[in-house]
Amino acid sequence: MGFQENEKKYKRMDSSDGAEEQIVLSNNEKLEESVIQSVSNDTRKYVIACAIFASLNSVLLGYDVGVMSGAIIFIQEDLKISQVQEEVLVGILSIISLLGSLAAGKTSDAVGRKWTIALAAVIFQSGGAIMALAPSFRVLMIGRLLAGVGIGFGVMIAPVYIVEISPTVDRGSLTSFPEIFVNLGILLGYISNYAFSGLPAHISWRIMLGVGILPSVFIGFALFVIPESPRWLVMQNRLEEARCVLLKTNVSEREAEERLAEIQAAAGIGNAERYEAKSVWREILNPTPAVRWMLITGCGIQCFQQITGIDATVYYSPTIFKDAGIKGNSQLLAATVGVGFTKTMFILIAIFLIDRVGRKPLLYVSTIGMTVSLLSLSISLTFLGNGQLGIILAFFSVCANVAFFSVGIGPVCWVLSSEIFPLRLRAQASALGAVGSRVSSGLVTMSFLTVSSAITVGGTFFVFSMISALSVVFVYTCVPETKGKSLEEIEMIFQSEGEWRGGEVEMGDAERLVQTQGCIDISDL
Repeated sequence: MGFQENEKKYKRMDSSDGAEEQIVLSNNEKLEESVIQSVSNDTRKYVIACAIFASLNSVLLGYDVGVMSGAIIFIQEDLKISQVQEEVLVGILSIISLLGSLAAGKTSDAVGRKWTIALAAVIFQSGGAIMALAPSFRVLMIGRLLAGVGIGFGVMIAPVYIVEISPTVDRGSLTSFPEIFVNLGILLGYISNYAFSGLPAHISWRIMLGVGILPSVFIGFALFVIPESPRWLVMQNRLEEARCVLLKTNVSEREAEERLAEIQAAAGIGNAERYEAKSVWREILNPTPAVRWMLITGCGIQCFQQITGIDATVYYSPTIFKDAGIKGNSQLLAATVGVGFTKTMFILIAIFLIDRVGRKPLLYVSTIGMTVSLLSLSISLTFLGNGQLGIILAFFSVCANVAFFSVGIGPVCWVLSSEIFPLRLRAQASALGAVGSRVSSGLVTMSFLTVSSAITVGGTFFVFSMISALSVVFVYTCVPETKGKSLEEIEMIFQSEGEWRGGEVEMGDAERLVQTQGCIDISDL
């Protein structure tokens, strides 16, 4: 009926039959495009919802990082712990999380990505409850160890799950979601510190830690919303279930069938090839040239993300600001809220850029910017003393450092380490990369106070700036561009390493990033 009305509307007495037919055909095409656009929007909303729910565990990690920076002040006062105990309490979570990351690879292959996300939440929340109720440092450490295992599960599985359900065009931005939620958690932790800092010392830190248990309620709801990874379902030879998930996460049935065929080929299902855990680890420990470069890229970017000192900056921001000259717990914690807000805002910018300008330009801008910011922080702490200028420069240097981190190496690290490995190796190799990240973070946070006492806080950040400069060289020589490529196409990049090493995206491409940043429409935000 609607088509007849449109035909009458546009029909003229002197029109030929061919012209009338062309008008009706044009109207039909517009209607078809409208339907396709509607389906595409619904599909994208569904995938985004899955990515959000899968990323909720990352809020727990971020909250723990943020809240511990302030809670440790009151834990020291209440439990009378030493500087060494403080370093161990803060850093042990990252070290012990490697156990969770290693176990998560095998667990996610055995029970699925979805239920590994649930297991991560349960373990972390158990540790969080023990910490909040701990009567002594020893019990507090037990809860901290348990929480660390849960974090190890969470940081490994969320990016893997998201990268396996995401369409190629949106994979970069969606896989950045866990890093966004880490930053949101850090900001919430800082706000919690400031909000409860006025309570008595023996109560404040317990409430600060206990509030972190609340996200578990939303994770419980998430299990009823998110589907299992289609790639994991194919690995289990549950092809019909995988097809159903792909139909929900792709625009058309044809596209879903094409993706299913690609996944089957990658998984070796067509030839009845199944990879046991031993053969996977054998391939990782005795890699081919292609797999070797995948491991260097994936594990290397994970390590550089941490050894440039981001966790030390976040965990010990009150210590940094105290060294710069800010006095009083309330003022120190208020300054950390500004840092957390900056970190969160710039991760949102990264979402809009990562699939537009690519991974490598973002990494260049990020690592170069961090190098300059860390050097500026070192200069302000070393030469400007406790004056007003030193405080202002130190504050803005810390904010700039976390901003450059969040716009590049923070989210891009997890995107790259999740998408560069082939399906048969993805879970275990990603777990290995997460182990590198957690160990690097633990070593930095557990040694920061000791090293700072030996060479000053300013000297420590000078070392971090030099390491950050090395990360620029690593990005240039070892990281390929993966924007717009399917997971199966990325695997082929590493098969022909000579085509990309050191030159697929040159330093000049960073100029396009600056131009793109300037052209972001405010409506996108």
